Amino acid sequence: MTDNDNEAVEVVDDDVAEAEAADTDAETTEAETTEEEVAEAEEAGAEAEEAPAADEADAEEAEEPTFDEDVMPDDEADLLIPVEDYLGAGVHIGTQQKTKDMERFIHRVRDDGLYVLDVSQTDSRIRTAADFLANYNPEQILVTSSRQYGRFPAKKFADAVGARARTGRFIPGTLTNPDYAGYIEPDVVVVTDPIGDAQAVKEAITVGIPVIAMCDSNNQTSNVDLVVPTNNKGRRALSVVYWLLANETLDRRGTDQVYALEDFEAEV
Repeated sequence: MTDNDNEAVEVVDDDVAEAEAADTDAETTEAETTEEEVAEAEEAGAEAEEAPAADEADAEEAEEPTFDEDVMPDDEADLLIPVEDYLGAGVHIGTQQKTKDMERFIHRVRDDGLYVLDVSQTDSRIRTAADFLANYNPEQILVTSSRQYGRFPAKKFADAVGARARTGRFIPGTLTNPDYAGYIEPDVVVVTDPIGDAQAVKEAITVGIPVIAMCDSNNQTSNVDLVVPTNNKGRRALSVVYWLLANETLDRRGTDQVYALEDFEAEV
């Protein structure tokens, strides 16, 4: 695996973009619009319905004074880490919106309107995802993240398990246009958010490869093969989930390598 495989693709030459004949102009416009909306939401913190959710998640991370939250139906569930660690990272904090797709992963709604994700299902799905990923050659796993807070842990996950990473804007044609210089053919894709990473999901579906996705309470999952329910907007939450997924995947492969959570936390 080369260094270029794990570097985010940030720009594309106009001639290369025009050569992406496999993608229509409409698809490219859609991808660029999605990217612009995500970037504005992350940088300004005030884009449409994403802003309240992101603000609430950040506030929850800053506060979290006690660990008495009701976050799962079974208080005695055997988790990968103590429930307090999930709570401290805000993994359980959803948005103030929910989709029908995500109802089964929601434990309750708080008085402030935020949906609380079932942490026991998050934990279980991380294990399932690790079982799934361990069956693939490392270099055939692709992880993507357009969300700023997901970029560092996604890259770290790729480094840890030997996968490839594409963070920042996902260039149309990466999975579908053999004439594009950055074209790759992974066997499975892990995305940080089906909304922000919509282009990667779309192309994965087009070429027929499975998608594992970190999904918040407001995500649609019709094009996702394996949902990992989690706060996919919070910095600490994404660090914890990618950290656990990396260690569990390595464990399934029978390796002795174990990473610390600090390895997955970017400096603020």
